[in-house]
Amino acid sequence: MNRNTRKMLLNLATGIAVAATAALVFLPAAQAAPGTLTSNVNVRSGPGTNYAVVDTVRRGEVVDVQQCQGSWCYINKRGPSGWVSASYLAAAGGQPVNPTQPGISFGFSTGPNGPTFNFGVGQPQVQPPVVRPPVQPPVVRPPVQPPVVRPPVQPTFGEVCFYDRTRFRGESFCASSGDSFRNLNNWTDRISSIENPDGLQVQVCAEANYRDCRVYTTNAQSLGDFDDSIISIRVR
Repeated sequence: MNRNTRKMLLNLATGIAVAATAALVFLPAAQAAPGTLTSNVNVRSGPGTNYAVVDTVRRGEVVDVQQCQGSWCYINKRGPSGWVSASYLAAAGGQPVNPTQPGISFGFSTGPNGPTFNFGVGQPQVQPPVVRPPVQPPVVRPPVQPPVVRPPVQPTFGEVCFYDRTRFRGESFCASSGDSFRNLNNWTDRISSIENPDGLQVQVCAEANYRDCRVYTTNAQSLGDFDDSIISIRVR
């Protein structure tokens, strides 16, 4: 093969690879499906609680689910888009979403690295000849024991939401396990109830830097003498 022919084949392969990469980039948008939020939840910059919070969506809001990775899905909505836990999403018709395989609930399934493509350079595939081994006498084997089927391990998720009125009403914001706020700034002295469905350890403090505190591990429809008196919080 001369130099010009090799160069032409290399350019052709590069063009096909670029086209396949472009298909991968735009594939998730073609697979968008409607989803509904089942609870107030944070929108994050990546698929995990270790990523920054970019926005908050309210329970009942309808969004476009564009792709899912692990137990997180990327949603497109008014305002900043990002990733939410699939545990807080419902598919069309209010159907619950399996958090271990959320993409199936929305009519598509995307692995952590996306779909793969195989392509050649116009060369037909040549099947190797079938080589059959000589016939061996039958081997008597003990009966095969059926495999032990264990249920899949369900991932754990947890968020707690804070409301500026009693009985989980009014404006709210949510935090995940590991989040902490030394000073709530514009939320200082505004919290009146706490929604904690996952039983997280929520430390609320009447002074900045976690002083004069009490701990909640359940929902609190009213905070008593701590009502409208919280300045700093920690979630564990």
